[in-house]
Amino acid sequence: MKTISEQDKQIILDSIRDIPDFPKPGILFKDISTLLSNATALNTLMTHLEKRYKAYDLDYIAGIDARGFIFGSILADRLGLGFVTVRKKGKLPYTTVAEKYSLEYGFDEVEVHIDAFGENGCCTTGKPAQVLLIDDLIATGGTATAAANLINKVGAQCVEACFVMELDFLNGRKNIEAPVYSVLHID
Repeated sequence: MKTISEQDKQIILDSIRDIPDFPKPGILFKDISTLLSNATALNTLMTHLEKRYKAYDLDYIAGIDARGFIFGSILADRLGLGFVTVRKKGKLPYTTVAEKYSLEYGFDEVEVHIDAFGENGCCTTGKPAQVLLIDDLIATGGTATAAANLINKVGAQCVEACFVMELDFLNGRKNIEAPVYSVLHID
């Protein structure tokens, strides 16, 4: 497995802006808009992910609404794979399958099209489609766990969940049944 060099990790980390007290007092928000607008940092990140996942024998990249769409579609293009959107409930126009997850006050849902990974989740080989799930951040892990479960629910296989950043102190990876890889770890 490819790991990122400390130098490349620092290039990416230095491109992410910290915004104190957003969206509420006491929160230090990690703003990736500055990573996206920094061509060197974005290329560093995407080149690392391309090298890491080149040998994974993937069929699809699935990105979580909405920032996962950015990283996922770039990576899918670099690897010559299809890209699938994991959307919030009510955003997809065709027949969908949904997975609920808990929020601090209530529930939310994510969906994919029923045929997003081929008929019954199988690619052209007849085997379950091998899918990498990607998003910008894993915090408590509710959305990521639901998205990984959803991939498996439609008959595909979530082989790994990948995040640009992980807030380690929240232990969001604990309920994800697939292996988890995070480029940056924030304590």
